[in-house]
Amino acid sequence: MAFTRITAAEAAAMIKNGENIGLSGFTPAGTAKAVTRELAKIAAEEHAAGRPFKVGIFTGASTGQSTDGVLSNEQAIRYRAPYTTNPDFRKHVNAGELAYNDIHLSQMAQELRYGFMGQVDWAILEVCEITDDGKAYLTAAGGIAPTVARLAKKVIIELNSFHTKSAMHLHDVYELQDPPYRQAIPIVNVADRVGKPYVQIDPKKIVGVVECNIPDEARAFSDASETTDTIGFNVAEFLVNDMHRGIIPSTFLPLQSGVGSTANAILGALGNDKHVPDFNVYTEVLQDAVVGLMESGRVKNASTCSLTVSNDCLYRIYDNIDYFKDHLTLRPSELSNSPEVIRRLGVIAINTAIEVDIYGNANSTHIGGTRMMNGIGGSGDFERNAYISIFTCPSTAKDGLISSIVPFVSHSDHSEHDVNVIVTEQGVADLRGKSPRERAELIINNCAHPDYRPLLREYLKLTKGGQTPHYLPAAFAMHDTLNRKGDMHLTDFSEYIK
Repeated sequence: MAFTRITAAEAAAMIKNGENIGLSGFTPAGTAKAVTRELAKIAAEEHAAGRPFKVGIFTGASTGQSTDGVLSNEQAIRYRAPYTTNPDFRKHVNAGELAYNDIHLSQMAQELRYGFMGQVDWAILEVCEITDDGKAYLTAAGGIAPTVARLAKKVIIELNSFHTKSAMHLHDVYELQDPPYRQAIPIVNVADRVGKPYVQIDPKKIVGVVECNIPDEARAFSDASETTDTIGFNVAEFLVNDMHRGIIPSTFLPLQSGVGSTANAILGALGNDKHVPDFNVYTEVLQDAVVGLMESGRVKNASTCSLTVSNDCLYRIYDNIDYFKDHLTLRPSELSNSPEVIRRLGVIAINTAIEVDIYGNANSTHIGGTRMMNGIGGSGDFERNAYISIFTCPSTAKDGLISSIVPFVSHSDHSEHDVNVIVTEQGVADLRGKSPRERAELIINNCAHPDYRPLLREYLKLTKGGQTPHYLPAAFAMHDTLNRKGDMHLTDFSEYIK
């Protein structure tokens, strides 16, 4: 059957107040952009007329300004899961204006299938091709597209010509069965493909196709600095030493790395180290640095959920699809972030923390324990199941006014039980096989900035014993001082001693 062509405004007009929408994409890559912009306009008109208009939004990860940004600015989001990075959305979340559920990305599709978040009324999928029998070929990301397409009562297709049809060669679409019928995921090598290259949709559910040409809202990351380069070198040196000690096999292991300048610096350092053999990547987001390493042959194969790359880099992939289709695979997020597959492949996970405490607990989501920065994303999926679990961060922030190493994290996303190694520009703390007090001494001596080491050592002396020693009246003294004075530097803890 030939599907009806409709405008983005016509598509948005079908969506009603209170309904839930599932979107394709993972990060701004591959997400719907045309219909959500029109939906924000409808929300503005309805609110101006004194009528309510809010929807629920389900995604694979973050989106971009065309979804999270415009909808949150128009007070059009009732509920949102599982992750975001948009600054406008963050502002409204921290103002308490919408309900945001920050969950592990590997769990999103299955929690929708289990009915934890209510029904999916609509799915809006960005595709590079749609066939008359409902085969939808996704663009730059897998996300939760197969699940929301199957669960949704109705489906809107955004046929985005910005993405060439080359994208159809990259996808491996596979949806898990629910318990008690779930089978093992048959991925035993990074390059394995176990599904189909398209999402199959019941054609009767497709209400229309919106033709558009809208670039991905690729995110810009800060340039590398001396600090990020040093962190990258420290991570690479640590992994090479582990390989020489026989901890890591001589063939090396697949890597996962988070998003941003530090991640790029780490991958660049590993790629440039002649002692590191050519390696594979099994991750949730792929950045420009990995694409460059694939082009040079340093990365043999890469599996990801999303091409979180610049648009120029995206077209390098499309223009060289004969090579990349054999070495690059895009998967749904419940495969890219699957604890089962991560543990089977022995993935080395490297992610970024906002702050880490002296026992190895990591905060990767909240500033000062209350203000949402982004979300936990897939860091927990990887770190809790990794062969080696690594967290990185600069030792200080805000020109030294904030120490990233603190007595007690103000919000805990990753407990000490899930963290093997802490790396800052100061050095490396290998926490494997260490007791809490041994971990504290390592982190203070190796990772904290010299300006804050005396203060952290003084805190440790205040503790009154116990398996994990803390002095609770002073546990958040550095945070409290920052809130009151704008600076974490304390002369001592005397005012907190009772």
